[in-house]
Amino acid sequence: MLPGLKVVEMGQNLAAPYASLILGDLGAEVIKVEKPGGDDARGWGPPFVGDSSVSFHMMNRNKRSVVLSLDDEADYKVFLDLIRDADVFIHNLRPGVENKLGADAETLRAVNPRLIYCSMSAFGHTGPMANRPGYEPLLQAFSGLIAINGDPSGPPSRVGPSVVDLGTGMWTVIGVLAAVLERQSTGVGGEVRTSLLETAVSWAGRHIADYGATGTIPPRVGTGHNSLTPYGAFEASDGPFIIAAGNDRLFAKLAAALEKPEWASDPRFATNAARNENRATLLPLISELVGRSTVADWIACLERAGVPCAPIHSIPQVLEHPQTHAMDIVLDNADDRLKLTGLPLSINGVRAGFGTTAPALDEYHDELVGSAPAPESGTAQ
Repeated sequence: MLPGLKVVEMGQNLAAPYASLILGDLGAEVIKVEKPGGDDARGWGPPFVGDSSVSFHMMNRNKRSVVLSLDDEADYKVFLDLIRDADVFIHNLRPGVENKLGADAETLRAVNPRLIYCSMSAFGHTGPMANRPGYEPLLQAFSGLIAINGDPSGPPSRVGPSVVDLGTGMWTVIGVLAAVLERQSTGVGGEVRTSLLETAVSWAGRHIADYGATGTIPPRVGTGHNSLTPYGAFEASDGPFIIAAGNDRLFAKLAAALEKPEWASDPRFATNAARNENRATLLPLISELVGRSTVADWIACLERAGVPCAPIHSIPQVLEHPQTHAMDIVLDNADDRLKLTGLPLSINGVRAGFGTTAPALDEYHDELVGSAPAPESGTAQ
């Protein structure tokens, strides 16, 4: 899909490694330039598989690792040689570090005018906080994501998956693909800038829009939705499951399945707007009925009625489910401890994503540099 595209990544942790992982899964060749001592994510465990954390394996499969200390003249020359032959350079260095290392856009695009230069920052590339570093939970907090997440009866909560880091990687890839297309007509590369803050604020976009329209901060609704009712978790006799009656037609089907068909014409519940206005009345009524039977019974009943619903699975249940197996999204690996997912897309019927092996630190040094030893891990970068 992207054969012949050469990517040099100087990334740490999640955002930049994820961007190059996506490009690699789509067929690009990815060279991972690591500082002496390696990407910090190698030590993000337990759990570990081999010498590296599972997190590192997730973000760095199918890459070629080389250790370079860019403040070493010989290593910097090797780095520039890699850049001369590259299509894309991706980094998430702390702002200003790229200039100290001679890895800034102006320098590298002078070396290779066709280079697509991608830089990721925490708080953006301009403004009073542009030079600050940041991590996922900081940006979830700063952007308002934590404030809008969680059950209303408890404290605000972080979104579990690293949606800000991973989202920034995805936006970067979208920028890269657009720049590659533009380069086909112009013959020159470009510069793609993304940041964790921009991604986080965009994920909060619907709540921002609601606030703009009403002047009111949308409340936290747990598994629910500020604008749809009923739409969230309900407690059956043996545990919770999700009901998502996302329009008036589906609500009428739900009311019939609950043996309350009159609710569909009740002025308090007949429209979604009315149900939102009266959710404090409606949700307890549904909860009382749902609590009389098991999750399995309700799933079977609601599926027969055509009402969207789902059990709340554990991770083992997801992995064991026949639908997960049918999608073939978990990559095969000889080590059963390493369960990695491919990209969530298929092209011409083929899953994007292959292999599960992340490189050992500096594994490709001889191939990419020669037989000279890598710098000692104490060398600063």
